[in-house]
Amino acid sequence: MIYGGSTVCADGCLFRRPCDIIKFVFKHPYRELFIWETMQKTGLVYHPIYLEHQTGSWHPERPERLTAILQAVEAAGLKNTLVQLTPKACPLEYIKAIHSDRLINSIKRLSSSASPQHIDADTAVSGKSFEAALHAAGAGIAAADAIFEGTIDNAFCAVRPPGHHAETDRAMGFCLFNNVAILARYLQREKGLERVVIVDWDVHHGNGTQEIFYDDPTVLYFSSHQYPHYPGTGSMNEGGSGKGETFTVNAPLRAGCGDAEYQQVYTKMLPPIADVFKPDFVLVSAGFDAHRDDPLASMGLTDEGYAWLTKLVVDIAQKHCNGRLVSMLEGGYDLRALGASVTAHLEVLSGKRQSG
Repeated sequence: MIYGGSTVCADGCLFRRPCDIIKFVFKHPYRELFIWETMQKTGLVYHPIYLEHQTGSWHPERPERLTAILQAVEAAGLKNTLVQLTPKACPLEYIKAIHSDRLINSIKRLSSSASPQHIDADTAVSGKSFEAALHAAGAGIAAADAIFEGTIDNAFCAVRPPGHHAETDRAMGFCLFNNVAILARYLQREKGLERVVIVDWDVHHGNGTQEIFYDDPTVLYFSSHQYPHYPGTGSMNEGGSGKGETFTVNAPLRAGCGDAEYQQVYTKMLPPIADVFKPDFVLVSAGFDAHRDDPLASMGLTDEGYAWLTKLVVDIAQKHCNGRLVSMLEGGYDLRALGASVTAHLEVLSGKRQSG
């Protein structure tokens, strides 16, 4: 699963080839992580408009996903410990920093119908979808603003539609606008940050996020995903292009990998890369569909595995950028597993739980 050894380029890029990452992580084992010792002010970003994005009764990306999350959070006694944030619709200027006018206008036009309209076989919109998508994109902005204002330390955005499959000019894979990409560019242009890392542990490769930042050395995209699997991208040979070469890092995993395999890959790869990149902000495309109970994939993560992954990215954020971290919901389609995994994620973000 992991093979080999690496160097860091003298000219400032991380690695000359994608395979160099593997050498690097073995020659530079990660040292002691900072301990997240105190309770944190964690935001939960949500808007009821997300429930009005109707995809069809048969569709796995359905409103009940968010209902299951909110019920699980309340049952775990977390609701009153979180800072509740309600986002506004994302201004179009921030969406246009990522997406084409053609895509934006197409989604708006298709959303004028009361009944679901299909963009492709998997991706549907209906009467409130455009509004929901604007508020999903706005969730990350609300979270980031609250962090910079000192209201919260970190946040989880319980949004739909999800975003990481959406490309510059194409909606696909249940995704309309790329929420995490919009936030990354907002942080750079409006908050003056230089380097943003996006960690994507959704079971499906985030082809949209990769495409958007493929030639960009200021956004490091790290993805673990079942491979081969939908959407077919995400091999280790896909490592960026031009100035962005080596700033896309894919960790394709065979079907059946669980907590132990994920911990091995993440421990060996992500912290050393973050040490070199030194992010100013950590973003997470938090898909929970690598869970062993999820019906859309064949991986073996548990709730405890997601808690461990969360602790790792929290430690990276604490080490490099004063704990600044926003996670945004992507996939996760077994309702019980989704609720339990998000609860574990929030417990670690808030400092109530140290790890799995």
